[in-house]
Amino acid sequence: MEQFFPGDEYVTPPDAPLFLGTHLFGWTRWNLYFRFFRIVLRSRAMAIRSVYDDQALAEQSYLIIKAVEGCGGKFHIKGFDHIRKTQGPVVFVANHMSTLETTIFPALITPIKSTSFVVKDTLVRGPVFGPVMRSLDPIAVTRKDPRKDLTAVLEQGVRILEKGRSLVIFPQSTRSYEFDPARFNTLGVKLASRANVPIIPVALKTDFWSNGLILRGFGKVKRKEPIHIEFGPAVHLTGRGKEEHRQIIEFITSRLKTWEVPVLKREEPT
Repeated sequence: MEQFFPGDEYVTPPDAPLFLGTHLFGWTRWNLYFRFFRIVLRSRAMAIRSVYDDQALAEQSYLIIKAVEGCGGKFHIKGFDHIRKTQGPVVFVANHMSTLETTIFPALITPIKSTSFVVKDTLVRGPVFGPVMRSLDPIAVTRKDPRKDLTAVLEQGVRILEKGRSLVIFPQSTRSYEFDPARFNTLGVKLASRANVPIIPVALKTDFWSNGLILRGFGKVKRKEPIHIEFGPAVHLTGRGKEEHRQIIEFITSRLKTWEVPVLKREEPT
């Protein structure tokens, strides 16, 4: 599969073309979301026809990246080589800030490693996103019953990883601009430990695409906010993974502070 980002880093060119009317008041948001939903509906149609494979997933995700850039988004992505040099499937563990990361991760990761996601069950059942999400063979969690969710992720996650497919997990219970280490659970560490695979931590700042008050995942578009994503070195687990979980939090925290994202005082996870 073609890799859209063959180097270790990618930065949006300063002369990247913009869509007509991008700088008009209020137009950027609707311009982006119109293009986004057009891509989603095309993906949905492909999924219903059972032709939505990894190649199609990555291509449609890349079109979203181009739509973001066309609306003034500036990407700063680093660490692709950490993915390439890590053998076999991995668990990607990331902080969660907006809808943006879930839509563009396939273009970044899938051309290197076939990947699925741990997602909220409402996305899998929904009429618009449902067919697309189900085609990815995701793990659906309720976020209402922690014990049931843990069982689902550990049992289904091990099966997915054993098939050679990587998995993306957002341990935070919800999307948030600030990072609270105390709410960053150890689910990814537990899964990686049980499946005997490494973890690749991911730090991200994606508040270019903000959360909305009415439509939770579709708020204002903030053209002045740069988009930062960095993949860290693989973390190989030993023992119960407590030290490795600390390393993951420290990696994410260090990058977020560099990008001036609020980080709450760290507490030891339970």
